[in-house]
Amino acid sequence: MFRCGIAYPRCRWILPLLLLFAVIFDIIAIAAQSGWVEDEDASSHYASMWEQCRGRNNNWTCKSLMEFSWAQAVAALMIIGLIILIIAFIISCVALCCSLNIPLLPFIGLLLIIAVVLQVIALIIYPVKFNELIFEGHYDYTWAYGFGWGATILMMGCGVLFCCLPRYDDYLTGLEKTKYIYTSS
Repeated sequence: MFRCGIAYPRCRWILPLLLLFAVIFDIIAIAAQSGWVEDEDASSHYASMWEQCRGRNNNWTCKSLMEFSWAQAVAALMIIGLIILIIAFIISCVALCCSLNIPLLPFIGLLLIIAVVLQVIALIIYPVKFNELIFEGHYDYTWAYGFGWGATILMMGCGVLFCCLPRYDDYLTGLEKTKYIYTSS
């Protein structure tokens, strides 16, 4: 697959592990209550995927973002992407860890690409619409929003690898011929 020499049998264990990390990152991004966005000094306004809060010290008033259709769309796209990711993770464990099932690999790759498209749309809609809703001051995107992008990037890489691995069936199964650097003439 790569000229620098990747050990294909290790892909059988690494890819499901990377998908597990993507699932964890996605759950962190979706469930984070500390916010996806906070104002510049992080003391008077922050917003998560679900709600926005204003205030100072311990006097916060929170308002749900779910009254806006764009926020509902972001939540739906992120949750659907997470569900597809979990399904892909379970299928990858079955296809690679239990027994080697090469025909399932492109299907897993397709599932991951679909989840990537959904989550990229959600991760782009959120800042655009949030900035339209709140147009005062400067806002920073926090670690929770970054975990959403991290999960999406992991899914993209794994999706490409799952689509490419069936071309290297012999390497995965260990049936490839040994290639010698030196040959006698």
